[in-house]
Amino acid sequence: MKLLLIEDEKELLASIMSYLKDESYLIDNASTYREAEDKINIYEYDCAIVDITLPGGSGLDLISRWKNNKSNTGIIIISAKNSLDDKLTGLDLGADDYLTKPFHLAELNSRIKSVLRRRLHNGSSLLQFNELSIDTDKREVFVNNCSVSLTKKEFDILMYLATNKGKVLTREAIAEHIWGDNSSSYDSLDFVYTHIKNLRKKLSDYGAGDYIKSIYGIGYKFNLL
Repeated sequence: MKLLLIEDEKELLASIMSYLKDESYLIDNASTYREAEDKINIYEYDCAIVDITLPGGSGLDLISRWKNNKSNTGIIIISAKNSLDDKLTGLDLGADDYLTKPFHLAELNSRIKSVLRRRLHNGSSLLQFNELSIDTDKREVFVNNCSVSLTKKEFDILMYLATNKGKVLTREAIAEHIWGDNSSSYDSLDFVYTHIKNLRKKLSDYGAGDYIKSIYGIGYKFNLL
């Protein structure tokens, strides 16, 4: 899952980043309104953690921009303002949740998981595709009830494809979503092909259908047979 953390307090930003990376999230960050705006214009995110008071603008305006663009990004507001008006404004704009600083990082993680389940998985942590099961909370994959051992990147790619079932995802989009800003430093995107090839083989070895379809010259699509 790919997150965007928008927070201008350096220590808090570093603390949240470190904690959520240990929870296997891929995280981009922005510490000003302009930085956040640039990220939103370029990348897609599964969930955003948004501070209200930012240098250069308001996090509430960013939420409004997301919703005007019909984005499916889940949004959690974090703010030192214990203001009912701010909370109600954010929720009315389309935010999914609200946390007042200070908060426990474990609680933030729990709220993120809850938002992702509602937004992407119809409230469940289990995705089921015929004989293929994906436990999004435990990051486990099963084929015919047999556990399949995947690398972190393989799991993240499978999740990205499965939660966008039926959509054609370009290699560029997959690279940006899984590797973040680092993807632009590679000379080619052959590493995407290699990871998907390994993922498909592992699933096939356990008897899963070939749900990951190559779209020639473009990318890949997760489709049920």
